[in-house]
Amino acid sequence: MYVEDVARVPRTLGGTRGEELDLPARKREYDEDDVRIRPGRSSRPRTRTRPKHDDAVDALVITVDRGRYGCVLSDAPPDSPVITAMRARELGRKSVVVGDRVALVGDVSGADGALARIVRIAERTSVLRRTADDDDTTPEGRLERVVVANADQLVIVSALADPPPRTGFIDRCLVAAYDADIEPLLCLTKADLAGPEAVLDYYAELDLPYVLVRPDSDLTEVRKRLAGSISVLVGHSGVGKSTLVNRLVPDALRAVGAVSAIGKGRHTSTSAVALRLPPVGRSRKDPGWIIDTPGIRSFGLAHVSAESLLHGFPDLVEGTLDDQPNCGHTANDAGCRLDTWVAEGKADPRRLASYRRLLASRAGDTDSRDTPPDDTLTA
Repeated sequence: MYVEDVARVPRTLGGTRGEELDLPARKREYDEDDVRIRPGRSSRPRTRTRPKHDDAVDALVITVDRGRYGCVLSDAPPDSPVITAMRARELGRKSVVVGDRVALVGDVSGADGALARIVRIAERTSVLRRTADDDDTTPEGRLERVVVANADQLVIVSALADPPPRTGFIDRCLVAAYDADIEPLLCLTKADLAGPEAVLDYYAELDLPYVLVRPDSDLTEVRKRLAGSISVLVGHSGVGKSTLVNRLVPDALRAVGAVSAIGKGRHTSTSAVALRLPPVGRSRKDPGWIIDTPGIRSFGLAHVSAESLLHGFPDLVEGTLDDQPNCGHTANDAGCRLDTWVAEGKADPRRLASYRRLLASRAGDTDSRDTPPDDTLTA
């Protein structure tokens, strides 16, 4: 290419001595040797094409601890080592939670110091969520947290006595289960101290499946309910959930220690952990998995719409069919058909009171910690 030099060039052309004329200089020819190219940060061209990772292996996430994920290979034998993995950068902001089915590359031997990478997350069949608060106008209510993914069953553990069953907590868990499209199972512990009649009467219209557990009872029925499924166990402190977990998985403490060692070597009491149930006898049937959630004491329901709250109370649904279109079903809604429905004996008035407490709590009208004095049952 040619570039014109615009520098001032003094020249004397036939005039008086010392007279200068401004004339353009001769055009100079440039070639590629005169062009300097600044090197970039990388010589590799930028591309949106991601590696396919055809050699990735399928695995299940069983624990999460500060950016490290404990995984086990799908269809691996029970004594298989836990694989420590990290999330690949190409996943972006996609979260990985206990119960996720993922694809791993790298060192999947599970040896000490080995590290694999999670490069894909399979589509979730279910997502169990909760918030710290019921009111979505608060920061706690807007912060939605995924508890576990791909769970088939929510096992609500409640003691029949010491402490007495709290229907408010059970109702919240039912709403969360139905909203996540997860089957609920009521596990009533300490059946040697009190009978289940009061609780079963309260949920008589729901046809809610349940199991009874005593300190010395056979757990065959419980194992049958858990077989072939991923079940999440939730319950208040003191209801016997940890005792149940240790009975179902005799080496649960050792297993928890093994999967928790992927981080700093300590198990946090707020982290969920998936435990493989041991096989029963010589049966080849999948015994299933249980996910212990020691940090879950309540379910904030800000992520559940007011309309979807009713799904946790199927015994009240039919009573709302003849309601006016804009009825909020609260005690302040004049002419709400639910009051008539209950007065006619078609639903338990305690169920309506519990539903309206959740509505009020979601609206920020009451304390969302769900500790009213009338949410416990006595035999």
